[in-house]
Amino acid sequence: MFLVQKVIGSLIDAASNINQFVPSDPPPPRRPQVYADQHESDEDKQFRKVFQQLAGDDMEVSATELMNILNKIIAKHSDLKTDGFSIESCRGMVAVMDSDSTGKLGFHEFKYLWNNIKKWQGVYKSYDADHSGTISADELPNAFRAAGFPLNEYLFQMISRRYGDDNGNIDFDNYIGCLVRLDAMCRAFKTLDKDNDGTIKLNVKEVK
Repeated sequence: MFLVQKVIGSLIDAASNINQFVPSDPPPPRRPQVYADQHESDEDKQFRKVFQQLAGDDMEVSATELMNILNKIIAKHSDLKTDGFSIESCRGMVAVMDSDSTGKLGFHEFKYLWNNIKKWQGVYKSYDADHSGTISADELPNAFRAAGFPLNEYLFQMISRRYGDDNGNIDFDNYIGCLVRLDAMCRAFKTLDKDNDGTIKLNVKEVK
């Protein structure tokens, strides 16, 4: 009972800190190509060309395609310790990023994820103070706070046990997988917290 109360208390404390969470603008709804041609910036149009090469003719990135893309990228970074992104990890990322329930990532969903991964990679390198290629349990709080997630000490311990190795060290793919889920959770919470008071009420359907 004490453990359950401690976990619930930590989650409540974390929820009260979500007001400090400042997410990037969420992915906009999917729109026809003609809208993109008329309204997208030059940067977006350039990114769309890259995305088309990565996604193929259907202009969507599946979990398998995401896994291949990410693993090709991290293979070029020897300073990032990782076992590689697994298909299970990528399925999880697609699931929480797939706002229109297609089972794949469209252009804006992928772009949002891509920009976050680039930002979080910079944080990861900055806070890997001992240059081990991993984030240690001691480095974890500052690294997550710098990424925008001001959690409490008990939740950091839980994350370290869930995503870290036997010593609590978290490698790059587990770090990214965890942050993607935290980002999705915090965005969902902020959407439901209409009066921005750090509390929400959910019915059974919303919990699901």
